[in-house]
Order: sequence, then C-alpha cells, then structure tokens
Amino acid sequence: MKTDTIFYQLFQSFPSIFFELIQLPISEANNYRFDSVEVKQLSFRLDGVFLPQNNHPQTPIYFCEVQFQEDEAFYQRFFTEIFLYLSKTGSSRLCVIIFAYGIVKCLSGNTFRTILSKKLSV
Repeated sequence: MKTDTIFYQLFQSFPSIFFELIQLPISEANNYRFDSVEVKQLSFRLDGVFLPQNNHPQTPIYFCEVQFQEDEAFYQRFFTEIFLYLSKTGSSRLCVIIFAYGIVKCLSGNTFRTILSKKLSV
C-alpha cells in the first residue's frame, strides 16, 4: 500500500512525530530506532516497530500500523502480527495504533474490547 511507504519514510526520517502523536515527550525518539519488521509465518508484515535502543525491560516496544481504510479483519490481522512477533521474541510490550481522524470502530461482540479499552485518544 502506498500510504505504508509514506508513513515508513516519515517515521524513519522524523521519529519524534510518532511520540508527539501518542502524547509522549518527543525526546523519547532518541531512545528508539524505527524499522519495518516482517513476522514470518503466513508472511504478515508490521508497518513499523519502534524498538528501544536500551535493554531496560520497562521500556516499551511500540507497534505501529497505519490504517486509513475500513477493514473488517483489521484487528484480527494486527493482533495476529503482534502476537506472532511477541511469540518469536519472547517480549510482552505495549502496542500503539494510530487511527485516521481519531475514529475507532470496534468489531461486533467483545473479541477485542479488553485490549482496545486501553487506547489513547489523540
């Protein structure tokens, strides 16, 4: 998708923008490097991952998926990508999703309600 490339380049060039969007000090960007990570399995690809440059277990990894189109399978795919990554690395970290226009559309039922209830509104 073309927007994936645009956001990859944007976050690669200006990582502080991501931290500003999630309402953290932009200086946090100095503690991370941004990369696109492929989780091998069914070849899911995360749009981007902000990986801490230190080894402190309290420093979160930020999973970034830019989604500007309605996609009924978005949550299933995104959480599958994250859980596969965490399974391969043995980490348990915070994930961040940036939504267009701040609109969050939940799926019917309670499948992801607990996970999504911890969202940050920007």
